[in-house]
Amino acid sequence: MKFILGIKDGMTQVFDETGLAHPATVLRVSPNVITQIKTTETDGYDAVQVATGVQKIERLAKAQQVQLGGGFAHVKEFRTRFNGEESTASFSKGQNLDASMFAAGDLVQVSATSKGKGFQGVVKRHGFAGGRGSHGQKHSLREPGSIGATGFGRVIKGMRMAGRMGTDRITVKNLTVLQVNPSDNVLLIKGAIPGRKGSLVEVRSI
Repeated sequence: MKFILGIKDGMTQVFDETGLAHPATVLRVSPNVITQIKTTETDGYDAVQVATGVQKIERLAKAQQVQLGGGFAHVKEFRTRFNGEESTASFSKGQNLDASMFAAGDLVQVSATSKGKGFQGVVKRHGFAGGRGSHGQKHSLREPGSIGATGFGRVIKGMRMAGRMGTDRITVKNLTVLQVNPSDNVLLIKGAIPGRKGSLVEVRSI
């Protein structure tokens, strides 16, 4: 299993050998360090804890300073799975991970926090059509319409309404690694990836 943490650095396009252009997201992968190995015997499950980024050591709790052994800005866990069984045998504490783990053509899934949109109406949040723009309508083109029901006189649970949009954890599967640049620690992944520029992105092989 392959996994790494990267920072989204925008989008570009990549031309293949036939001349076709493919949209690509640029991920900058600063050195990743394995800070802890979790096993079923000690923790109840198998996982690898990975840290990356730079943070002032005094901004971390003392327990984090001792456990991480340095000032890291981001810490994430990756469950390890091989042939349906959990295993961490191929990893060791202090091991460095970089972009060279991946190769062009690898299928991966990525997870990140989507862009925050604030409080939005039903047209943008849920794709409602809104009202017609004719026949006497005034200031109601983007209203939700009726939200009640006859009889019990209350709003049904789960009704799609206006509210906070974005800042959700999104996972996108079956993306292809287009290029790997180990010297610059850059991954180019086909398609769009959730999040704004500067977002932390988790990349896992499938």
